[in-house]
Amino acid sequence: MSPTRTRVSRLALRPTIGIDIGGTKVAAGVVDVEGNIIDRTRRETPSKSKSAREVEDTIADIVAELGSRHHVLAVGIGAAGFVDGTQSSVLFAPHLAWRNEPLRDAVQRRIRLPVVVDNDANAALWAECRFGAAQGESHVVCVNLGTGIGGAVVLDGVLHRGRFGVAGEFGHMVVVPGGHRCECGNRGCWEQYASGNVLVREARELVVNGSPVAYRIAEACQGDPLRITGPMISALAAQGDPAALELLEDIGQWLGVGLANLAAAFDPGLFVIGGGVSDVGDLLLQPARTSFRRTLTGRGFRPEAQVVRAALGNEAGLIGAADLARRERSRRRDRAKLVTTRLLLPRRRVELDHPAPARRNTRRATAVVKGTGTAIEPVQSRRGNGTWRRTVT
Repeated sequence: MSPTRTRVSRLALRPTIGIDIGGTKVAAGVVDVEGNIIDRTRRETPSKSKSAREVEDTIADIVAELGSRHHVLAVGIGAAGFVDGTQSSVLFAPHLAWRNEPLRDAVQRRIRLPVVVDNDANAALWAECRFGAAQGESHVVCVNLGTGIGGAVVLDGVLHRGRFGVAGEFGHMVVVPGGHRCECGNRGCWEQYASGNVLVREARELVVNGSPVAYRIAEACQGDPLRITGPMISALAAQGDPAALELLEDIGQWLGVGLANLAAAFDPGLFVIGGGVSDVGDLLLQPARTSFRRTLTGRGFRPEAQVVRAALGNEAGLIGAADLARRERSRRRDRAKLVTTRLLLPRRRVELDHPAPARRNTRRATAVVKGTGTAIEPVQSRRGNGTWRRTVT
């Protein structure tokens, strides 16, 4: 093997940093080529009242800490918010002071490394497709149940971000016109019926109304409804408390209704359910599967998507962000090679005698370089093989 090829191979094997920025915490880790987290750190998320500069300071501090221990290739950031189609700016983040914030360029200037920015749900689904529960499936919809509902879509092996980069906001599909008021300003959004906030809201209502079926919930919160949390209800359900089980069943039924709507729109082969609420497993997913089958359009006459729990848990976001950064770094390197071998060299060779074909070659090469989408290619992962149809982008 030539020295040049050896150098490129070693470059590709260098780890990348993934950063998952949520409403309360910033989780980060150094991730190797097989999706293993080999080092990690955590910070508190700067409050919404603080400036965008302070969030950049937090990111730079994380990269400095992890970069001092590892020779990294690039940095991927998964942000809970709207990320534009160029994967460079955060248009809006509900829990942070980001409004049309050019995050990628601002951070790159600080850390002197290539940076990729994406929505946190996109990053989580990417990780599940590459290393987790969705390996081997080319059409996947991810639904993350946390405080609200986030989501992402892979179709034909390609991560779809939408025309403006904000696809996958499934939580704001209206499922009950005129229903509960949502923080987005509308009424009846899906996340008002199937999310962590709903679990807490309904449990508090039972305690406030003095319902006798909620006596164990009242004991757990010591009579103070404001002390009720989602994990508290999940723990009671795991212990067999009837009221907690009923609350999870209600959320599961609404989850199934929304999945049936998404199946009508995307026809996936697999739904991956992630987020903190999914930690209860089949206590949530079994009623969701039942409701999904009952609500599915054309039920009994069409193949039915599987509904499974995400495999990578809370680490999916940072693993996916790190792998997306690696992929984008490789694309940039391959793009540079393509320009050199298919754009510049043919022009030098042909321009003297045949200028017209040279111009046509230039257009063809440029079309290849400007491809869109992020495609999943065949990989050998630590949990099995993912065989994907390669999409030329």
